[in-house]
Amino acid sequence: MPHKMLKLSTLAILVAGASQASAAVYDIVPVSTAGSDQLAAQAYFPSAQANADSTPVSAFTTGIKPSAEGDNCFTGNNCNADSYDVAGTVRRGTQGTPLSDTTAYNENRQFIDDWNGLYSYCRDNLGYNICNVWADNEYYGYDYNIDDVQDGQGLGGLQHIQQTWLNGYHSNALALKNGAAVTTKADDASAYSETGLGSIQENTTDAVLEGIVGNYSFGTSTSAVFKNGSVNPRAFAKRGFVNVGDEAGTLLSPPESVTDKFVQNMGQTTANGAVEITDGNLLVVGSSSFSPSFLKNPGSRVPNTDNINIGLNFNDNDDYKVFKDCSTNPDNLYSTFECQFSTFANAAAFWVVDNTGNLVKSGVISSNLAAVDPDHDDVSSQASANAVAMVNNAPVAVGYASRDTNSNDSYVMQAAYFEPSADLTKWTQTFVPGLNISTGDDRNYQYTMANDINSSFKVVGIAKSHNAENRSIPQKMFIFDKATNQTKFLDTSISPLFFRGSNGDATAINDNDQVVGWVDSETKNQIDGSERRHRAFTYIAGSAQGPLKAGSVWMLDDLTNDGGAANTVANSYRIISATDINDAGVISATANYCAGGYQNLTKEAQCSVTEKQVAIKLVPKANATDKDIIVRKTEDEEPVKRSGGSLGILALTALGFIGFRRRK
Repeated sequence: MPHKMLKLSTLAILVAGASQASAAVYDIVPVSTAGSDQLAAQAYFPSAQANADSTPVSAFTTGIKPSAEGDNCFTGNNCNADSYDVAGTVRRGTQGTPLSDTTAYNENRQFIDDWNGLYSYCRDNLGYNICNVWADNEYYGYDYNIDDVQDGQGLGGLQHIQQTWLNGYHSNALALKNGAAVTTKADDASAYSETGLGSIQENTTDAVLEGIVGNYSFGTSTSAVFKNGSVNPRAFAKRGFVNVGDEAGTLLSPPESVTDKFVQNMGQTTANGAVEITDGNLLVVGSSSFSPSFLKNPGSRVPNTDNINIGLNFNDNDDYKVFKDCSTNPDNLYSTFECQFSTFANAAAFWVVDNTGNLVKSGVISSNLAAVDPDHDDVSSQASANAVAMVNNAPVAVGYASRDTNSNDSYVMQAAYFEPSADLTKWTQTFVPGLNISTGDDRNYQYTMANDINSSFKVVGIAKSHNAENRSIPQKMFIFDKATNQTKFLDTSISPLFFRGSNGDATAINDNDQVVGWVDSETKNQIDGSERRHRAFTYIAGSAQGPLKAGSVWMLDDLTNDGGAANTVANSYRIISATDINDAGVISATANYCAGGYQNLTKEAQCSVTEKQVAIKLVPKANATDKDIIVRKTEDEEPVKRSGGSLGILALTALGFIGFRRRK
C-alpha cells in the first residue's frame, strides 16, 4: 500500500501540537523488551537464521495484575501503576496453532493439523480470499520461501513443530512477565517422571504467561524436547504451569480423577485464569484431557505427512494399529512417531496451589459427554474454564462446554459458567442464556464462549457466527448479567463502532463494569481478500469511569491521542487489542509501534519504518475530562478538532486556509 500523506499545512500541525499537547485520557507505558531481545538472540534453524536475525519478534499481552482494593487511577487515588505487572508472550514468526487454545482455533473436530486444515479453517471461518497465503504463513512460517515452501526458511509455523521428531526444535515463544522472559518448570528435567524420554534439550519449549495474581504467575507451556537416540520426542503437547515469585513452580498434570495412564502421561492441560481464594491459596482454572479422542477414527486427526516432509509416514496397517498402540501400550510411547500426534477430549478443570508451589487439590469441573460424539466420530467433547472471579466470597468460573444438540446432529461448544460446592468437589455447569446453538447446516453459531467474569457476575464473551455475513463470518460479542439473567450483544444498538457484520472480541471486564477488547475498525468487505484492521476498544457498561460516560464506547487510539506532534510517544502506537483491565482502570494491550511516530495523527496513518508489535499498558491520567478526548480523524478530515472542546483562534485561522475535507 502506498504511503498517504495528510493534506495539512505545517502551520496547522504546529498549532495542533501547541494547543493540545497535554490532552489524552490514558498514558501509554511501554513494557520492557528484555524478553523480546532474549528470544531474538537465541539460535534458530540454520536454514532460517538469516530471517530470524533480520525480522523483529512480536510481543503480545494476555493479562494485567489485579489492583488493590481502593486503587483508582482515574481519580489518582493510590494509583500504583508500576506495580501492575503485565503478562504475555513474545513470538518469532507465526504460531501455526495457538498455544492457548484447548483445541486449535476452537474447533472440536480437531482437524486443523496440517496445511489443508489451516486452509479449510480460513475459508470456512475467516472468509478471506487469500486463504492459501494465510495457510502458507501459518504452516511454513513467516517469510517462507515462496519458490520452495519446503526449504525451512520460514519463522515459526506448524511444520517446524511437526518436524521436531527428526529435525529438533528451537523455542519460538517465551512467556513474559513485565516484558522479561519467564522460566517454567517445563524447562527443568526434574519435572519429568516419564521413562524412555532421553536427555532434555535447552531452549525447546514454547510458553505463554496468562496472568499474574499476587505472588503467583501462571500460563501454559509445551513440553521440552528430548534427545532419544536419533529421534526427538516431547513428553506431551502442553501443560499449564504456576510459578511462585521468580521461582518455577509446578506443571499442572491432568487431575487424579483422570485415571487413564496414557492421558496422565501425554494428556494436555492449560492454565487460563486464577484467583486467590479465602484460604490464601491460588485457584487455577483451565482445561484438562480426560480421554483419547482418536481411537474410533485416528485417520481424521492425523496430519498429512507429505506436509511434514521428513520422509516418515504414519503406519496405517490394521486400521492404524501402531497409532492406537500409543494408548493401549504406552511402553513404546516415546519411541514411536505416531504417538506425538495423539489427540484428546478435554474438560474444564481446576487446580489449587499453595504459596510454596505445591498442588493441594485438583479436579474436573464440567459435565462431560462421551469423549467422542457417537453420531460423528470426528467430533470430540471439549470444555474449558477461561476465567474465574470471587462472587459473594465464592469462586465462579466461566468458559464453555460441549452440548449435544440432538441425536441426529453434533456436539457444539457453548458458553457456560461453573459454580462449585464449598469444598470444590462438585461443580454446577450452566449454559449462558440467549446463546444456544441451533441445529443443522444453517445453525446460527459455530461456537460460543465466555472469556471473563467480574465480582458482580457479569460475563463477557464471543459468539462465532456460522454463516457468512459480508464475507467476514463475524465473531459477535456479548455481555451477560446474572442479576437479570439477560444476555445482550455489543452491536449497533450500543455504538456504531460495533457495526453490522463486524468482528470483535470482548476479552475482559473489571469490577467497575468496564469492558475491553478489539473490534474491526474498518467496514470494507473482504473482496480484496485482506483481513480488516483491528483496533482496541473500551465499553463503559456500568457507571462513568473518569471522563468516560456510562454507556459510551471508545477506540483506545482516541483516548491515547494527545493531539501533539506526529513524533510524540502517543502517536508512535496504534493499539491492536486490549487484553485485560484491573479495577484501577489500567489496561494491558498489544500495539503496533512506529519508531519516531506515524506520519500523522489520523487513524490510517502510515509508518515510514518497519512497524513492530509490542506490549504496552495504558494508565488513566488522573482527573482527565471529556475535553481531553481527541477522536482521531480519517485521512480526508483535519485532525486538530478536539472532541467536546473548542478550537483556539490560531487553529481557526489555520483551518480557514486549509478548509475541511470529508470522505466521499
